[in-house]
Amino acid sequence: MPKSKRTKTYHLTQVTKKTREQKEQLFQNIRETVPNYKYCFALGFDNMRNNHLKEVRHEMSDSRIFFGKTKLMSRALGTDPSSAVAENIHRLSPHLSGSVALLFTNRTPIEISEYFSTFTPVDFARAGAVANRTFVIPPGVVYATGGTVPAEHDVPLGHTIEPELRRLGVPTRMVRGKVVLGEVDGSTGEGYTVCKEGQTLDSRQTRLLKLFDQCLSEFKVRVLAYWTSDDGSVTTVDPIDENEMEVVEDNE
Repeated sequence: MPKSKRTKTYHLTQVTKKTREQKEQLFQNIRETVPNYKYCFALGFDNMRNNHLKEVRHEMSDSRIFFGKTKLMSRALGTDPSSAVAENIHRLSPHLSGSVALLFTNRTPIEISEYFSTFTPVDFARAGAVANRTFVIPPGVVYATGGTVPAEHDVPLGHTIEPELRRLGVPTRMVRGKVVLGEVDGSTGEGYTVCKEGQTLDSRQTRLLKLFDQCLSEFKVRVLAYWTSDDGSVTTVDPIDENEMEVVEDNE
């Protein structure tokens, strides 16, 4: 039976845009939160991951963290002295650009800086990330970690993965039940370079890195600046890199 042209497929996982009411609620929540805490921090994120962000929220359960459109958060704080919700807090607005959040807390700047300087979990890189080191698969029998640990502490790569490696461009072959790159004894060839330090990774490279359990992405939270309620001062800690600023549409 021919498929009806009126039949539509609805994807339940599709993310819907935030409504005007939700944006107004975020605006109000930020303004109402300001008087309840001594400090407001502008935080920048590198290699954002939700699972690591959950850890931050759990650790900061005595504080409040807000994510949203940067211009919306800026307007909530105030864009000038007349619209500022508290003395000088509008001076945080220039620091709200890119992947950022607002953290309201009573913890001191020293406590916050120390926590985020030590919280740097690693994860698998995504396409578009920059490799922080070079990774080369050495010639010979291919091991599970691609030669990053001594062979005596590693195991040969499973034969079921060999077709996937060839599909991803790695010139491997099967020799006596083992996955081999070049000669079995590694006497010839220079190995296969998956990525070089400083190189922007594509989806093929990130897939290879994941196959060899190589985590080249580091989740970092940077303290850009903070506002102190006692004297209304704003202290700049880590200036924004203008090259990393995102373009945000003014559609709130």
